[in-house]
Amino acid sequence: MSADTEREVEALLFAAAGPLSLEDLARRLPEGADVEGAIAALQARYEGRGVELACVAGRWRFQTAADLAWLMTEEKEEPRRLSKAAQETLAIIAYHQPVTRAEIEAVRGVQASKGTLDVLLELGLVRMRGRRRTPGRPVTYGTTDAFLEHYGLASLGDLPGAAEMKAAGLLSLDLPSDFAVPNPDQLAPDEDPLDAADAPEFHIDFLGEDEAGR
Repeated sequence: MSADTEREVEALLFAAAGPLSLEDLARRLPEGADVEGAIAALQARYEGRGVELACVAGRWRFQTAADLAWLMTEEKEEPRRLSKAAQETLAIIAYHQPVTRAEIEAVRGVQASKGTLDVLLELGLVRMRGRRRTPGRPVTYGTTDAFLEHYGLASLGDLPGAAEMKAAGLLSLDLPSDFAVPNPDQLAPDEDPLDAADAPEFHIDFLGEDEAGR
């Protein structure tokens, strides 16, 4: 790996509007450039610095070191906050995907508000994955790369353990013995892909809904 390649990768990551994959970087560099070697060298160079190189959803970006987040507290903007219902729904989708609205309701024990799912779709944290091969052909939901980026996760495997989520009441207590963290990029065996007519429609912003709307 040449020093030039390392500098070029550093420049691309610094200027990028969002995280870049190895493929994204390779497309912009000379053929044969050792992108992986450059990433490894940059990780080592930035280790322990105020800015670090992190992998999020399979893509790379520079970000503030976690232990210095307190410095940014006054500058951090949170114009929109998820309601408790939306947070619970998002957690259920993350751990149970692919999951239908009825299955979300079964885990939460209350009817799922259409507005709650709408807002998660609008924010790009979840997506409509497919349709379950059961009567009524219900839509299935799963998380997106934006979900991983928002929570700083390299993959779904970095989610908190199932035991912690069960304790919080966000995972079913009767999970099968072979339960594994799902892969949001792959359809389940009993799931069919969506067609163009299944595109979501957004209505009212329910981010501020109270628990009466759960």
